[in-house]
Amino acid sequence: MRVVVDLTRCQGYGQCVFMAPEVFSMTGAEALAYDPEPSEAQRGHVLRAAAACPVQALHVDHVGAPEPDHEPGPHPAPDGDDFKRTGRIVIVGASLAGMRAAAVLRREGFAGSLTMIGDEPGEPYDRPPLSKQVLTGQVPARNTVLPPLAGLGAEWLCGVPATGLDLDRRRVRLADGRDIGFDRLLIATGTRARPWPDAAEAALDGVVTLRTAEDATRLRRRLTGAGRVLVIGAGFTGSEIASVCRHLGRPVTVAERGAAPLVGALGGVIGAVAADLQRAHGVDLRCGVSVTALEGDGGRLRRARLSDGDTIEVDLAVAALGAVRNVEWLEGSGLAAGPWGVACDAGCRVFDINGLVTDDVFAAGDVARLPHPVYEYQFLTLEHWGNAVAQAEVAAHNMVSGQTRRWPHLALPVFWSSQFGVDIKSVGVPTFADEVMITQGTVEEHRFVAVYGYRGRITAAVTFDQGMWLEFYQGLIEQAAPFPPEFRTVDRPEATSPVPAEVPDRVAASHGATVVVTGHDPAERRAWLVHRSR
Repeated sequence: MRVVVDLTRCQGYGQCVFMAPEVFSMTGAEALAYDPEPSEAQRGHVLRAAAACPVQALHVDHVGAPEPDHEPGPHPAPDGDDFKRTGRIVIVGASLAGMRAAAVLRREGFAGSLTMIGDEPGEPYDRPPLSKQVLTGQVPARNTVLPPLAGLGAEWLCGVPATGLDLDRRRVRLADGRDIGFDRLLIATGTRARPWPDAAEAALDGVVTLRTAEDATRLRRRLTGAGRVLVIGAGFTGSEIASVCRHLGRPVTVAERGAAPLVGALGGVIGAVAADLQRAHGVDLRCGVSVTALEGDGGRLRRARLSDGDTIEVDLAVAALGAVRNVEWLEGSGLAAGPWGVACDAGCRVFDINGLVTDDVFAAGDVARLPHPVYEYQFLTLEHWGNAVAQAEVAAHNMVSGQTRRWPHLALPVFWSSQFGVDIKSVGVPTFADEVMITQGTVEEHRFVAVYGYRGRITAAVTFDQGMWLEFYQGLIEQAAPFPPEFRTVDRPEATSPVPAEVPDRVAASHGATVVVTGHDPAERRAWLVHRSR
């Protein structure tokens, strides 16, 4: 059996731990860990856990949000039925977003040819457990395989990457020389780990990255016998690897070029809290420095030199330098694709190089870059599990729907991370802010809610072991609630006020209207502009 927990939705009630303690465990107050592929002997316990989950975050043998309760509309587009019966759809990218899109296409009645193309051999797998349960040794990487899609009826071309796209002939070129024809195409090629920039140093034995199941297996094996570990970069992946090192009792140094961990995602104020969390757990955290060289003897990594002149003797270096979007195969295709991602509209239709929308090419998941009305139509790329699922559903629906029945992708960004026994969650875009304030709990206990504001409205919220409040703050963001928030809670600190959020520079505001989002189901979610003069 296959188990997937939507950790965005999970609020740490722990009912699953009570119902199936051999499958689920809680690290700290809210950080949930689980075996994605428990034995069949656990099925009864897992099913009871799924039924007991108050927020229905636990999925057994399927992936994604519950099926919507609405039926297809009674007046499909004139060309819709013919395409659904005889059309050809190709999905490039056979991971979470691609699989979810394929499932929705069949759910929406698409009965034509469906081809899935993936560059990795083997079955698609879930990536979030790789930097957590797999590295700690709780589960092997093979247990992260995603639940199979029964009755999908697709042709799978895995282990053969796409190398080119001919839009005029509507064909995808593959590395083995074949080309696959399509009527409509979904690009869901995701990202890969950014490698250490010096190729010779990157080739040293002991210099690794983490992105794939194979990477996680190798890193797990090395961590069991490593001495000091160097993590280069203190983003979410780097911080989670450092957390695992301390969990395993390994000495670890984290080198971060910024002023604190997670600054690029959460700003300097909450980044300072993350820094305190790391140091409290024994991490040798070096901020404001970069690694200038990795050196070895006989091809084996031995030491790292830092920009502050220090030298560290290390056995293992993990380059956690962020992600590179897999768009090289689109070069010359005429699409607006580059290092920033594949640009598309809110309906996931890809722009061509002139900025015009293509009707038959769509994008979803980590590789897609689209405007979000709540954030002044800035183009965002969101490398998160929940976004991959939600955006794939919208893209798939739009691929088989007429113009008047298409949906916009208006889901707010949500992500989670488990570090040092603390469950960190976020909704909205924390870097789209000029101020932040603690509205609940205390940072000293690493259990609080931080709310971000921009020009007088709430734009994001981050929780440390307070995940149950995330949905409440999501509603405030969608309604453009005023910042600072005026309500009080029983655990609100006595002395709290907004402070500068210390976020990285961003694009200047382009208009003064406020955007309000209404509705819950993707079919009914809509954005509305509210002008200040009204």
